Amino acid sequence: MTIEVEHVSKSFGRVQALRDVSFTVRNSSVVGYVGLNGAGKTTTIRIAVGVLPPDTGDVLIDGYSIVREKKKASERIGWVPELPIFESDFKALDYFVYLAGYYGYSHSEARQMGIELLSKLGLGEALNRKLATFSQGMKKRFALAVSLINDPPNFIFDEVLNGLDPQGIVFFRELALEFKKKCKAVLFSSHILSEVEGIADEVVFIHKGRIIGVYSMEAIKSMVKPAIEITLSRLDNEVVKLLEKYGEPVVVDEKKIILRNPSSDPSSVIAELVGMGVNVMEFKREEKSLEDFFFELIKKAEGGV
Repeated sequence: MTIEVEHVSKSFGRVQALRDVSFTVRNSSVVGYVGLNGAGKTTTIRIAVGVLPPDTGDVLIDGYSIVREKKKASERIGWVPELPIFESDFKALDYFVYLAGYYGYSHSEARQMGIELLSKLGLGEALNRKLATFSQGMKKRFALAVSLINDPPNFIFDEVLNGLDPQGIVFFRELALEFKKKCKAVLFSSHILSEVEGIADEVVFIHKGRIIGVYSMEAIKSMVKPAIEITLSRLDNEVVKLLEKYGEPVVVDEKKIILRNPSSDPSSVIAELVGMGVNVMEFKREEKSLEDFFFELIKKAEGGV
């Protein structure tokens, strides 16, 4: 079970949406696909599921080409688009039963499955409501249920967390873990890295149609180091030398210093500074966020320092 994106490029008129995009999602792996809005995430996903043809390159789903063997490849993917569109005059359970019929389920089998899946996704009280009355979050949950009908070996979700309430996000996290245990490959996109943190094993970053980094979540966390910002009554070489024992000091101005990756509790650092006769006017912890990491990647990609 793998999703292999191989040198995919796509343009819309003069706008190049994707430029030689390549990455792999392996079995038993959950990969977050992260980029700002308009970075190329949805275009990549639409190509991967066979909705949009690439200009060049290909996507292999368990070895089947989405370009040359579209039917076989598509059968092996469960897909939830960013904005699911359904026949809105149908009631939720009736439409689920209708769609399940395409996969060979009898009416009674499909009905039972629909009740179970929709209830599991928090739609148990909306089984007989028309889809036209569903909120965007409810439509996302319904699409998630539909993607599970044929239990495919690979799943692709486009901004699946958008519009979900906390209960829905927890459900998706548990679902992703369940997929991992079943050796499925899962790719999901998001423009918010903090949402990806508790779910993904690996993160692929895209910016302006190019892949700018692929990192394991463990590697990202190790690079997102904590820091202490300290404001002092005086700041000289003696103080800097002392702080070097406790981490990586970075002087901000004549009174403020940031101690990156501190090796000790702040109270120990402050006690030694006070012992030197330095008045600590203010200190605060500064946790570097995952978003900070993401924006630093973007800055480097655009030629920043």
